[in-house]
Amino acid sequence: MWRDPGVPADSFYEIRPECTDVPITRFKIKAGKTLSARKWHAAFTPEGYLDIGKTLRRIYRGGVHPSIKGEVWEFLLGCYDPRSTFEERDQIRQRRRMQYATWKEECRRLFPVVGSGRFITAPVITEDGQSIQDPLVLSETNPAKGLAVLPHDSNRPSSIDSANDLEKVTDKRVVQWMLTLHQIGLDVVRTDRTLVFYEKQENLSKLWDILAVYAWIDKDVGYGQGMSDLCSPMIILLDDEADAFWCFERLMRRLRGNFRCTDNSVGVEAQLSNLASVTQVIDPKLHKHLEHLGGGDYLFAFRMLMVLFRREFSFCDSLYLWE
Repeated sequence: MWRDPGVPADSFYEIRPECTDVPITRFKIKAGKTLSARKWHAAFTPEGYLDIGKTLRRIYRGGVHPSIKGEVWEFLLGCYDPRSTFEERDQIRQRRRMQYATWKEECRRLFPVVGSGRFITAPVITEDGQSIQDPLVLSETNPAKGLAVLPHDSNRPSSIDSANDLEKVTDKRVVQWMLTLHQIGLDVVRTDRTLVFYEKQENLSKLWDILAVYAWIDKDVGYGQGMSDLCSPMIILLDDEADAFWCFERLMRRLRGNFRCTDNSVGVEAQLSNLASVTQVIDPKLHKHLEHLGGGDYLFAFRMLMVLFRREFSFCDSLYLWE
């Protein structure tokens, strides 16, 4: 029986030519199996109701065509109810975009680099709220690098304006948030660096903005290393920044527990324990071998579980795995 060998999907996520050690992508677009734009649009009624059962079966068989991943993922992540109409979803979308704009403006008033098209990679504040005015921080004011700190506007008072004047920031929540901003920047420049997409400064700053806003609104978890890997696909798949933010926010509802850390435990420890228990039952020989090698605590799987195998597979394959 003739089988469709499939079409490689890498062309939708172009790799920088100098990057030669990128994992090989195994996912291929297959006619009749991969959810196509035609099948996707046909799954809606005239009012906009989605036949989610039939859609999920096709996705399970062959994934989603890259050209429609963004709009499909909004349903897979729970941004929209399949039982909603086109009109209802448009209203929800507009409300969410306005909410994101409000949060982003709030962050911009606290730290004007947010929304400026630039980002920072050096600390700008100490733990006790004092502004940091060292050469490394000041060097990031070079717009050619796409990095920036502290544009002063006398007509727009903010916590960071006070920091520029060497006044202490006293709000503990603001201090804690500002302490994470440079770490977000450091992670942003390392995220999916093999993709041509992130050669554009606007895309890097968009990723930084979304993570900065999320760190501000999530008072309990804030930002943790690995979140940039989870957010990156949203930036690539969805053109609108607010839409990408809400997809990331929905994903974090499922995964934020992984980033909860205390003095005695890390959020992902429960999953590592479950993985060990499952492996011990399904493949006792493998489990015994891992114990013999000193890997019985399964810490080697820490990163895999934290970022859902984003760094273990190619970009395209990791998206297929998520689906």
